[in-house]
Amino acid sequence: MDVDVKPKELQKAFTSLSLGAPDRAIGFVLWKMFHLYQREIDRALEALELTHLQFTTLTLVAWLSKDGDEVTQTTLARFSDIHKVQLSQMLKALDEKGMVTRKTSSIDVRAKNVTVTQVGLARMRKALPLVIAVQKRLFGETGMPDGKLLKTFHSVLRHMESEASVEA
Repeated sequence: MDVDVKPKELQKAFTSLSLGAPDRAIGFVLWKMFHLYQREIDRALEALELTHLQFTTLTLVAWLSKDGDEVTQTTLARFSDIHKVQLSQMLKALDEKGMVTRKTSSIDVRAKNVTVTQVGLARMRKALPLVIAVQKRLFGETGMPDGKLLKTFHSVLRHMESEASVEA
């Protein structure tokens, strides 16, 4: 039979094993920041029937396609760090909404090329100013291109990437 842990034992565990409190752990603070940001983006995009992840996926397909390059789901997954299964679900949703098309590659039948449709481009054009407005509201000018916060985030990201385990 399980016995509930006494508060004293929990206090001891946090004193000896952790940073002392959730708000002293950068991972927890980052997690809260991201989810707040994501909720605000979702609210801003609700009228356009896009979620934050759908918007991000659509915009990245457009970005990677802007020079005429073929974009595969694999290329998109690598560039975005979105898990392949989750990315496939996002692309399926965007395809069903008529914003992207997915076609089997003529070069590799295992690969799917992804392209933005006119509907997708029109939706992205409406969404981008909304997302930028949320970013300005939440992060101020320091979160804009050339802003100090964005530069700091890039520096931290480079450090994290250099320290992270490489996925096979």
